[in-house]
Amino acid sequence: MAHVLVIGASQGIGLETVKAALAAGHRVRAFARSAADMPLSGEGLERFPGDAVDAGDVASALEGIDVVVQALGVPAKNLLGPVTLFSDATNVLVPAMEKAGIRRILAVTGFGTGDSRDAIGLLQRVPFRLVLGRAYDDKDAQEMRIRRSGLDWTFVRPGVLTPGPATGRYKVLTEPSSWRNGLISRANVAHFIVGEIDTPGHVGKAVVLVG
Repeated sequence: MAHVLVIGASQGIGLETVKAALAAGHRVRAFARSAADMPLSGEGLERFPGDAVDAGDVASALEGIDVVVQALGVPAKNLLGPVTLFSDATNVLVPAMEKAGIRRILAVTGFGTGDSRDAIGLLQRVPFRLVLGRAYDDKDAQEMRIRRSGLDWTFVRPGVLTPGPATGRYKVLTEPSSWRNGLISRANVAHFIVGEIDTPGHVGKAVVLVG
C-alpha cells in the first residue's frame, strides 16, 4: 500500500480521491487549507492544513510520501479574473518532489488542457474560452512544467464533472483521435486515480475521462 499525498483534498475530486484511496487501504495525507475541517475520519487518514503555494508547507507534506495527487480547484467566482494557482502551485511542487526523490504524480487538469484543446467542438469553443479560458491557460502552464520535469506523470483530464457514486463504468481515452467531451462523476475520476496508484498504466501519458 502506498502513502499518498492529495493536494486539494477538501473538496471535489480531491475529496473523492481521499475517500477512494482510504477504502483501497492506502495511507492518505490530505493537504488543503481547510484540511482540519474535513468531514472524514478513520485509520490511515492524516489531515494536513497547508497552502499549496507555500514551499515550506509543501516540503513538509512530502515527507514519507510515495505518490502525489494534485487535484487543485478554484472557486467559480474567480474564473473571470487572472488565474495563477495551478502554475504557481506546480512551480513549488515539482522542484520539491525532485528534491525529495518522489517521482510519481497524477495531476488532474481537464478536457481542453494542452493538446486536448483541439478536440473541443466548434460550438463549445466560444463559451469555453469565455468562462474557462483563463483557468485553462494556467492549466496549460501547469502541464508544461510537469512535462519538463523528470517525474513519472499522468495527466487526468476529466470531462464535465457530475455528482454521483463511483460505478467503474467510464471510458479512458488515450489516443488524441478519440478525445471528446462528456459527463463523468467526480467519484469515477477518483476511481481511475486510485487504480493508477495501485497499478500505474499511463505513466507519461494524458488521458481524457468520460462516462
